[in-house]
Amino acid sequence: MSSLEIRDLHVSVDDKEILRGVDLTVRSGETHAIMGPNGSGKSTLAYAIAGHPKYTITSGAVLLDGEDVLSMTVDERARAGLFLAMQYPVEVPGVTVSNFLRSAVTAVRGEAPKLRVFTKELKQGMDALAIDAAFAQRNLNEGFSGGEKKRHEILQLELLKPKIAILDETDSGLDVDALRVVSEGINRFGASGETGVLLITHYTRILRYVKPQFVHVFSAGRIVEEGGPELAEQLEAEGYERFTKASA
Repeated sequence: MSSLEIRDLHVSVDDKEILRGVDLTVRSGETHAIMGPNGSGKSTLAYAIAGHPKYTITSGAVLLDGEDVLSMTVDERARAGLFLAMQYPVEVPGVTVSNFLRSAVTAVRGEAPKLRVFTKELKQGMDALAIDAAFAQRNLNEGFSGGEKKRHEILQLELLKPKIAILDETDSGLDVDALRVVSEGINRFGASGETGVLLITHYTRILRYVKPQFVHVFSAGRIVEEGGPELAEQLEAEGYERFTKASA
């Protein structure tokens, strides 16, 4: 069983404190939803764990299976089993989706998969996400629609099989059909019981398809409320106002 432990994490950007002591543990077989208004620190948590240089860890710890994540380079974090699906993935002209994915799989597994084996895996993953075969030869994220970017992120999940997946605003820019397909991919990923999911969102609509066991409300850089799926339903009905007032 794997676990990601976040202990009293404080993070600053340009000397401004954004996270003010976050404690959270995600284990294999668990899906956690982090919800909160814009500016509450949700995405900061994701990028800080992934090792983005803009975010400075001022105190606290992040452990993956007991290993110090914060001492690892970005690529070491990925090889150790951490995955971040970014809200705004970058375009990489000249690198095809297929080449990118094969390189990523090689880095994580430690050896290049045989081409015919990889091609079969890629086709199976794309079919499950209703992705056209021609997509594999497009330049990475270049001209992708919101739905294409998010399907590609879930395709990465299915191929890389990380221990812990952090999904930042995966429902952003998705129409109803794309939301359903992406959610089914997340559910397939989590169904093995061998992986954990940390799903970051403002909205409850993705939680109609992906059912978290745990919901955490962020406000002003802290977790201010925790509960089960019923907490998401409460947020749908009442919004975040009482939490933002309490932490102001």
